[in-house]
Amino acid sequence: MFIFPIIIVLSLVLYVYYKVAILKSEDKLTQAYFNAKSRICLGSFVFFFGINQYVFYQTRISLFIGILFLILGGMQLVRGMKEVKHYRSEYRRLNP
Repeated sequence: MFIFPIIIVLSLVLYVYYKVAILKSEDKLTQAYFNAKSRICLGSFVFFFGINQYVFYQTRISLFIGILFLILGGMQLVRGMKEVKHYRSEYRRLNP
């Protein structure tokens, strides 16, 4: 299962990219939008890391930790998607 490490590394790279983009931007709306995108990347990193750990070790403790990571990663993903949708519509409203 080499697909999970690829997704994990890609989401971690995108997380760092969006955090650096926040520092480069001066507009507060753009910063909030990039922060929401980085939250999605962080959530996908934690989510897929939890799946990967269970697939790799397959023990009971890794199952419990994986479930915890799935819950936390899913919460980050959902919140990030809601924020991205909100800030995207705000940007379109302010800049027609």
